[in-house]
Amino acid sequence: MKLGFSAEDEAFRAECAGWLQAQMAGPFADIRGIPNLCDEIPRRKEWEQQLAAHRWSCIGWPEEWGGRNATLAQQVIFAEEYARAGAPNRINHIGVELAGPTILAFGTDEQKARYLPGIAGGTQIWCQGYSEPNAGSDLANVKTKARLDGGEWVVNGQKVWTSLAHYSDMIFVVARSEDGSVGPKGLSFLLMDMDQPGIEVRPIRQMNGEAEFNETFLTDARCAIDAMLGAPGEGWKVAMALLAFERGVSTLGQQMQFRNELDAVIAAARANGKAADPVIRQRVAEAEIGLRLMRYGALRMLSNTDLSAIDGAALTYKIQWATWRRDLGELAMDVIGQAAELAEGDDYAWGALPNMYLFSRSDTIYGGTNQIQRNLIAERGLGMPREPRGLQ
Repeated sequence: MKLGFSAEDEAFRAECAGWLQAQMAGPFADIRGIPNLCDEIPRRKEWEQQLAAHRWSCIGWPEEWGGRNATLAQQVIFAEEYARAGAPNRINHIGVELAGPTILAFGTDEQKARYLPGIAGGTQIWCQGYSEPNAGSDLANVKTKARLDGGEWVVNGQKVWTSLAHYSDMIFVVARSEDGSVGPKGLSFLLMDMDQPGIEVRPIRQMNGEAEFNETFLTDARCAIDAMLGAPGEGWKVAMALLAFERGVSTLGQQMQFRNELDAVIAAARANGKAADPVIRQRVAEAEIGLRLMRYGALRMLSNTDLSAIDGAALTYKIQWATWRRDLGELAMDVIGQAAELAEGDDYAWGALPNMYLFSRSDTIYGGTNQIQRNLIAERGLGMPREPRGLQ
């Protein structure tokens, strides 16, 4: 794929870059470049609504649902300029990048009218109910159950690693709606309100001091019968399509954040003299090469017009970037030295690079562990024989 930028695209870049830079230097300068996702939640919500007010929240969506009908090239440009401006990680990333596109693809007209305005407007924050204590990378092992009771689905089970659930208004839940079903069969995809007696959220404190992840317990939690995307039993199909959206244009914005992190490592090495170390210089060069290769691979992946299917490039991308960032975190710690191991106060808060190092350990776990990703690459990408499974 050759992704060229036309004069119109460059004009679009100037427009969005100018707006983003002005916001990050002006009314939202206080949240520019903040490293922790759980910091300044009220301000981050205000930022979501500011993006929406100027139609920058979900530019790839149709105009009728608050977007700009932006082309692929324009979406790439915006993702890059967003990260370049130091704008904070989107607190509603799951709503804008995952729930919204999935509702657009599978939702009825009534469902689109019910859910999309809140996402596009920045007033409805979403979280993801996929992983469970025994169904993380092996999503098909979901045990959460949903049964019909009159005009409602009643859901019982436990989800885990539910990012930002304690700040979210809505959750999409993969649940087993067919008794006796196993594996990917018999699953359904439900859209549920978080603010109800049947849902309890318990934050999980991480080693970097944050509590972004949560356990989410569903005890006779309810949603309307028409709050299901697709038909009963089609949850696996919807869930896999959502994962394809997860590997979409936002990957280019993610890489610009990686660019910022690598530049910060280089600046630290220059400041403390480590840049003269030939081993450090070689590792920086390898990081630079890896980042450029990721960009080229992501552009090739995005050239696939069928984003409802996960192709070989998407299968390899997760393990590629997770491993690269883990290595970058280790490089950052070696550059900074012992100072990176110290944090002041009982309620400790790490600097940006030590925080990146600590958080990068989870990159190789969430969204599919590196080990599971290797199996997926072998079986689905290369067509190799399946790994032997025990009897069900």
